[in-house]
Amino acid sequence: MIILASLKTTLGDYRFDNVFMNASGVHCETAAELDEVAASPAGTLVTKTGTLQPRSGNPEPRFAVLELGTINSMGLPNQGVDYYLAYAEQFQAQHPEQPIFLSVAGMQPSDFPVLAQKIQDSGFTGLTEFNLSCPNVPGKPQIAYDLATTAEILTAIFTAFKKPAGVKLPPYFDLAQFDQVAAILNRYPLTFINSINSRGNGLWIDPETDTTTIRPKGGFGGIGGQYAKPVALANVRAFRQRLRADIGIIGTGGVTTGRDAYELILCGANLVSLGSVLATEGVGAFSRLTTELKAEMAKKGYSRVDEFRGQLNTL
Repeated sequence: MIILASLKTTLGDYRFDNVFMNASGVHCETAAELDEVAASPAGTLVTKTGTLQPRSGNPEPRFAVLELGTINSMGLPNQGVDYYLAYAEQFQAQHPEQPIFLSVAGMQPSDFPVLAQKIQDSGFTGLTEFNLSCPNVPGKPQIAYDLATTAEILTAIFTAFKKPAGVKLPPYFDLAQFDQVAAILNRYPLTFINSINSRGNGLWIDPETDTTTIRPKGGFGGIGGQYAKPVALANVRAFRQRLRADIGIIGTGGVTTGRDAYELILCGANLVSLGSVLATEGVGAFSRLTTELKAEMAKKGYSRVDEFRGQLNTL
C-alpha cells in the first residue's frame, strides 16, 4: 500500500501546509529574500529579527562554513522593525490564508515593551517571535540565560500585548535549567517557543593559517548545522515534557536531512526551521527536505505528522 504523507501542521490556532520554515537570520533580511522563501514549498516564513533601529551588524568576515555546520557572529544586521512590520502587513494582505512570523529583539530590556506596543498597535495578525537569544552582539549577554530578566521582560511584554507570541531561546544544557525556564514560560500566554538558536561562542581555527575563521569577538561565534543537532533534539524534547500542552514548539538546529526533521518532530516540534542548510544550500533545501521527510514518514507508516509528533521511545 502506498502511503501519501502530508506535512500539514498546526501551531496554536494557525494552520500550515508544510512543517518547514526558515530560521530568523537566514535568507530573510530583505523583502526579496523573504519573497523567495514564500515562493518555495516552505509552510511559512519568519522575518529577520528586527530591532527598533536598523543595524549594520558586526564586521566581516562574520560567517563561515565548517566541516559539519557553520559559525557566525552576525551581530543582528537588519533593516529595523518598521521595515519588517510593513512587509508582514503587506504579505498578510496578499496571502490572508498563510500565517507569517515577525521576529523582533531589544538591544536592552526596555526595548521589548516598546516593540510589543508597536506591533500591538499595528494591523499585523500573525505570530510574533520575541528573540531572547541572540548570542553574537558584543557586550550584550543572552537575555534568556538571566532568568530574572527574562521574567521581567515577559511581564512587560504581556502587560499590553494580546496577539499570538512566542520566544526564541538559546540552548540549555542542564535538566535543572529546563525545569527553571519552563516554570517561567508556563506563567505567560505564549503560543510557542523556538528552540534552539545557535550554540553561542564556539570557535573554529583555519588549519592553513592558524587563525580564527571569523573576525568579530576574536573569532567566537554561534555554531549551527550538524554540530547542533543533539542539543536541539534534547532541548525540544525537554521543553515538550515541561511546557503547557498549548505551547507549541518550533524545532531549530542541525537539520540537513529529512530524517533530522523527522527526529525533531518525534521529540515534539510542531514546525521545523532551517538555518545552516538554508544558508549553504539556498531555498532549494525546502524541496529536497520536503521530499525526504515524506519518504521517511512513508517508510515508518505515517501519513500525518501528528501521528508521531512527541512519540519518542525510551529504553
